[in-house]
Parts: sequence; C-alpha cells; structure tokens
Amino acid sequence: MKISVDYARCEGHALCADQASGVFSLDDDAELTYHFEGAEVPEEHQPASRAAVNACPVAALRVLS
Repeated sequence: MKISVDYARCEGHALCADQASGVFSLDDDAELTYHFEGAEVPEEHQPASRAAVNACPVAALRVLS
C-alpha cells in the first residue's frame, strides 16, 4: 500500500505518529516526516498506517493502494 501525504494540509497534531511511529514522525518544528515517501509501506506497518490515516483530524493522509 502507498499513502499520499498532503503536507500543506497537515497541522502537526501528531496523531499519525502516535498510531504509526515507524511510519510517521514530527520534527522539532512540528513538520511531518513520512518515512516511506514514494515507496510501499511494509506489510508489518500497514495496519498501524491505516489507523494513522483514519486518525488524522484534517484528512492530510490518504491510502492510495
């Protein structure tokens, strides 16, 4: 699966990082880092990644496949 991240929409709530810390993190400036940009999310991270997408309060994350 791949995830699309709308960085302009992200407000830094960090709920995605809480749900999937191996996939998302926020830096010291509260800027989102998506660790699998342009790549498939490894299978072991997919359930947490889906939870992170669903947890985003501003819909900045979307599952592509």
